[in-house]
Amino acid sequence: MNKDKFFDILNKELVVALGCTEPIAIALAAATARKYVKGGKVIDIKVAASNNVIKNAMSVNIPGTGGCGINLAAALGSLSKDAEKSLEVLSGLTKNDIENAKEMIKEGKVSVDIANTQKKLFIEVIVKTEESYARVLVEDKHTNISLIEVDGQVIHNNISEAAYEEDIDIDFLDIDYIWDFIHEIDIKELGIIEKSIELNKTIGLEGIKNKYGLQVGKTIYDQVNKGLLSDDAVNYAMALTAAGSDARMAGCTLNVMSNSGSGNQGITATLPVVAVWERLNLSEEKLIRAVTLSHLITIYVKSKFGRLSALCGATIAATGASCGIVYLLDGDKDKIKAAIQNMLGNVTGMLCDGAKAGCALKVSTCTNAAVHSAILAMQGISIQATDGIIEDNPEKTIDNLCRLGNEGTVEADKIILNIMLDKTRC
Repeated sequence: MNKDKFFDILNKELVVALGCTEPIAIALAAATARKYVKGGKVIDIKVAASNNVIKNAMSVNIPGTGGCGINLAAALGSLSKDAEKSLEVLSGLTKNDIENAKEMIKEGKVSVDIANTQKKLFIEVIVKTEESYARVLVEDKHTNISLIEVDGQVIHNNISEAAYEEDIDIDFLDIDYIWDFIHEIDIKELGIIEKSIELNKTIGLEGIKNKYGLQVGKTIYDQVNKGLLSDDAVNYAMALTAAGSDARMAGCTLNVMSNSGSGNQGITATLPVVAVWERLNLSEEKLIRAVTLSHLITIYVKSKFGRLSALCGATIAATGASCGIVYLLDGDKDKIKAAIQNMLGNVTGMLCDGAKAGCALKVSTCTNAAVHSAILAMQGISIQATDGIIEDNPEKTIDNLCRLGNEGTVEADKIILNIMLDKTRC
């Protein structure tokens, strides 16, 4: 077992993030451009982004601002003092920064367009002062700054797709290898997993205690306390996980541990496992190994599926969570594979219509499916290979899912974005 490869993957794909990653990636690009542009006051910011980025950045709240929108993310980024904060780039903003950003928008200094690109994750930001301009590209990954150009001179260029692909070796991954890793690794080395549990549980509890967004998680939790819903592991898992999404989508200023570029995926890969573990009263070691399994299955499927899609990423993260729950229930590798089959034959078709408050409902639904799929798997029940996209081998089922997501939803993505653009923007 080459554990270094696993840690390379975990350290690159589990990233602390403040707010929804698409607007934050836009802010990061703007902050980077502002860092390099010469001169004082910013007089113009131009943003061009791919369809999927625009879809996910239009309506979600930006932490601590009480507002949303691509233009606000870009304006705030240009006022950030520290581009090196990566996906935490908007932490530490003052009320004055927020007011200045909103004033820039009122003055027409920020414009947003759809980029002419086939890439699903592409952001171009050009920041101008009276003396200079800087152009920054973000491609393929939310933190992958592929180009920095200042006044026509390229000072950083990593546009090559080959260079990006070599950045992380993921081809060796499969379900069997992941299973071996989580059993053999010393949990003392899994600090990043412990941090994901700490951060994501904190925001989940915050969403239960206070009113955020649609209050999906808080409502489930409150109705359990009132006796309308049963006090069981399923409803607790749904409440805790959805509450984390509620808070994050509503602009809560707490950080989360993202997975494969998405905070909601990080929350969904973590909190259902945590919730079931709490109800089973198991050892901390069992939890850490189960959450590690969940994160790695999520990363594995997302590496084939793509970071952005017309299909909801919470379905993938919940598949990872279902595997983690099977592990908590002392299921073997075959039961893990059965859980994957059950999940991918269930919630696969859930559409992604952008990041927003309603994501918490989808997270809740996927969490419910994760627990049920795990329970079925533990009873030796798995969707048959004769049904739908399911194959005898779950690896082939995953390939079918990825084919559906990458090839079969291109037109759906366009239709979803057109519907969103026809409405009033944030």
